[in-house]
Amino acid sequence: MRIVTNQEMYQVDDYMTNTIGMSEESLMENAGQAAANALSERIEKYEKIVLLIGTGNNGGDGFVIARALKSKGYEVDVWVVPAREKIKGAAKKAMIIYENAEFAWQSAGDNFSVKKYTVLIDCLLGIGVKGSIKSPYDNIIKKINDSKAYIYSIDVPSGVMEQKQELTVRADATITLQQPKITAFTYPSKESYGELIVVDIGIPPLAIGKSSSLKEVWSTQHIKQSFPIRNASSNKGTHGKGIVIGGSLQTPGAPMLTSKAALTSGAGLLTLALPNDIHAIAAAHMLEVMYKPCPSKDGFFAGEIPLEEAKYDAIAVGPGLGRTEETKKVVEQVLQQPVSVVIDADALFHLPDLMKEVKEREHATILTPHPGEMARLVDTTIAEVEANRFSISSQYAVENGVYLVLKGPNTIVTTPDGKQYVNTTGNAGLAKGGTGDTLTGIILAFIMQHDSLQEAISNAVYVHGKAADVLLDQGHTMIDMLASDVISALPAVFGQLNEK
Repeated sequence: MRIVTNQEMYQVDDYMTNTIGMSEESLMENAGQAAANALSERIEKYEKIVLLIGTGNNGGDGFVIARALKSKGYEVDVWVVPAREKIKGAAKKAMIIYENAEFAWQSAGDNFSVKKYTVLIDCLLGIGVKGSIKSPYDNIIKKINDSKAYIYSIDVPSGVMEQKQELTVRADATITLQQPKITAFTYPSKESYGELIVVDIGIPPLAIGKSSSLKEVWSTQHIKQSFPIRNASSNKGTHGKGIVIGGSLQTPGAPMLTSKAALTSGAGLLTLALPNDIHAIAAAHMLEVMYKPCPSKDGFFAGEIPLEEAKYDAIAVGPGLGRTEETKKVVEQVLQQPVSVVIDADALFHLPDLMKEVKEREHATILTPHPGEMARLVDTTIAEVEANRFSISSQYAVENGVYLVLKGPNTIVTTPDGKQYVNTTGNAGLAKGGTGDTLTGIILAFIMQHDSLQEAISNAVYVHGKAADVLLDQGHTMIDMLASDVISALPAVFGQLNEK
């Protein structure tokens, strides 16, 4: 399912009307009916319902929704904000049909109140809104947000904009038409959406393909289609020989989490290279890995790691590594290896000084920054990264020829050619130390087992988030969840993926 910007959605609409020949009125009817069906599945008929209509096509959708709900037996009060003569085009046609069906609406004047309603449907402002929210919409939105009603926004919450927003409806759920909009996955707009419900309004794949969007939601269907099936005659060498490089006296647990996650995710053979100061600590806790104790000083790596003596299929470097000049040399050494490399945590800290080496690599380089690390990579603020997650990720990945995993709610996987895949699994329980190390281990394991790097990385992100969701189902909370719990939930996720 493609994610679209406002402009990309306009491209789709334009193709539908000018090439396929479907009228704007027909599209609006389809949209309103689909939204009404979704609402009727969620709203009981005893609820006190109000539907608010603004200008433009979003308001036109509102007239269709109101007519459809009333025809289904719902009692809906319809309040219209603009003067009747301000309603134009397809929206005017929808209003006339609504009126011809002998359904009434009221003008939302200064005394308009939503206090008595239990359900509120927001059809005020759509994707076409620009600039500051002006009167009377600003006051109405404030009233909506102050109400105790359950709020449904149609397509986007009113006031949400791609570049700038000050005041928005804070919806409990948003019924998005045909394609999810980019604002559902960027901050601060994402916080206004609530639950995201996407409804099909009958636009064919041909028209969707006419948009310039390179962004896609990575779904359960995608992972089930691309997840590798184990051959009964396979052996440990079949599933990849990897190495994790990391750890220090201060953070010995990070590479152990990465290693355990990689093995639990199917890696055939795994070596953990770590400072010899913490070898005994790790060996006492991890029985299934092979170890490569390395020279150390003050609890950190000191000197090169003997990598040439064994042939690895992939390397993960960074968890617990430390930020010394010697650990920087370790990252530089890893970048020279002729295999796929996953770069995380402290290895990302050193990366701005090693971009020449990154760009010269002939094998895949996979970066897994959180927003703070991403901000350092591009020399900007975290707020700027959060507000422009898609564009910043795409530009960096394309310019540097890397796979970029920008972590956070709705983690974005960007390929070196700029294609982007958005994850929808996971919860705030993952906002805790160690969970990123766990993801690195899953990615390491998957890139050694999948044929496609993009599928491997996207599937790893999906599985990581799904494990956190499974933990909630098992009785954990987002408060108590630990990185080690996420690893323990991986078998349940793999079991679900194997279900037919």
